[in-house]
Amino acid sequence: MHSPNKRDFQTAATQAGDESIFESELNILRDVFRLLPASVTVQDEHGEFVLMNDAATALLEAAAAAASASQLSDRRETCLELLRAGRPAVLEEAISGGPAKQVFLTSHRPVQVAGRNLLISSSTDITEQKSFEDHLFRSAYYDELTGLPTRRVIEHRVNSLLKYDNGQGRFALAFLDIDNFKHINDYYGHAVGDALLAEMAKRLGLDLRESDILSRISGDEFVLLLNPIQSDAEVEEYIHFILQRLKAPFFIDQSEIFASTSIGVSLYPEHGRSYEVLRQNADIAMYRVKNGSKGAAAFFDASMEREALARMKIEQSLRLAILEKRFCCAFQPKVDIRTQEIMGVEALVRLRDDEGVIQAPSTFINLATELGLIDELTHLVLAEIVKSIDLINETFGPDTTISMNVAAKQAGKPEFMRPFAQAIEATGFPTRFMIEVTEDAFVTKTHFQDEILPIFRKLGVKISIDDFGIGYSSLSALADITADEIKIDRSFITDIHKRPRSQGILRAIESLSEALGMTVIAEGLESFEELAYLQAATKIRYAQGYYFSRPTFLEDLKLATPRASEARASLASRPAQENRPTYSRAGGYRR
Repeated sequence: MHSPNKRDFQTAATQAGDESIFESELNILRDVFRLLPASVTVQDEHGEFVLMNDAATALLEAAAAAASASQLSDRRETCLELLRAGRPAVLEEAISGGPAKQVFLTSHRPVQVAGRNLLISSSTDITEQKSFEDHLFRSAYYDELTGLPTRRVIEHRVNSLLKYDNGQGRFALAFLDIDNFKHINDYYGHAVGDALLAEMAKRLGLDLRESDILSRISGDEFVLLLNPIQSDAEVEEYIHFILQRLKAPFFIDQSEIFASTSIGVSLYPEHGRSYEVLRQNADIAMYRVKNGSKGAAAFFDASMEREALARMKIEQSLRLAILEKRFCCAFQPKVDIRTQEIMGVEALVRLRDDEGVIQAPSTFINLATELGLIDELTHLVLAEIVKSIDLINETFGPDTTISMNVAAKQAGKPEFMRPFAQAIEATGFPTRFMIEVTEDAFVTKTHFQDEILPIFRKLGVKISIDDFGIGYSSLSALADITADEIKIDRSFITDIHKRPRSQGILRAIESLSEALGMTVIAEGLESFEELAYLQAATKIRYAQGYYFSRPTFLEDLKLATPRASEARASLASRPAQENRPTYSRAGGYRR
């Protein structure tokens, strides 16, 4: 019988020591597995958990508390299917329990260990990453203010419809634009403007079908996809319904706001076979409405396309004309109807087109304003006045005021008006200038009267209210306006001798203006009968119109200068009128 020797004891001790080290290392491995931050589980072929660490335990407990029994059952079936198929998979799993939804990315891998089929699963929390991805997605595809899809979403949807169209489908694309939104922003402030856009989006989105899409594509512009449609009449009825719904006021920030919308509609396939053509044609139809009554709708037709092309040609011509400074000024005198003296002139901008033909302001002023070119155009007019000042003095006299028109949109912009005032001061004769603005410049929240007017007062520049009577005018509003001159719109002067109601209005304006120390100018005087009435029945001293003179160009002024000089020379012997040149209709200004 073998008796243990020294070597045997040493071997046993070594084996015992190895087992102790192995057990220690195994314990470390178990602790590492248990404390791994990622959730790790091992399941057998029956779906039972063989191993799981602490993170997995917490995850499964949360899933059991949040998910329904069917969801847990579905997850178990998925794991068993992966085991049977012997294929790995990476899946996203969401748990909605707690204050917020958690999202995990789980990697499943079937393995064989000691002859057993097992499924090792590892889950990583990607909640923050998914939240960031969702934010990027919404920023790219949804408007932050209104929550509506952006232009790329509706464009993709329309392109998908076109791609899979079998020739039988029909849909409508409507382009919607809020009327006078810039004025709403100026008057109520941008916060109210933003709130209005959000409320408008809600109202437009009511009663839409799941297959329809409303998108905000920019600023105050929306595009609506109506899909499918059965007839033009169906679309017309729905658009009419939208217009009626928008007539109700919006109550925002304790203000009652009325906001209409102009709508243009194009139909597929009649008006185009691509998104871009359909959108452009709906846009063209919308602009037809904008240029008309507003707050209405129009379907696209071929005549609108011709108008759009003509408009584009004018736009290109206008930009080129400003670049090449192809603008000139015509001057129309303001005349004392009692003495026939000229007391001032108004500078009226004109455009020479590519063929040298003079274009009236009605063909380009609104477009210049819309395109953001009106500021540069106003500075060009000022430059023309400065260049022509010697001729103006020679023709009309060195004391005549020189009137310039500034749009209400400009008048409320300090970033334009301050440099403009500096430019007037730089002419060296700022006190000669009269700035004409329409009355809405005084009533918007742009604070023209409080912020801008003092700058011009300091320079000695006078202020005139142009076209009074056709905008936001009221006698109470007039009492709050600080101005030197008020120009009564020609609509009140035309046939004044035959219109008792206009006569009454004229007397009221005249009386209040006199009390406030404002000079009254009658605009648009065209007949002797109108002149005779003003002379006999009113105290109005000054008028402007074709009866005295059409707007006259510099070339004509040069021809008229000798006669004007003769007229001034003949007046030298009449002391009562020596400060003003007598106005003579025979002096080159005859209508």
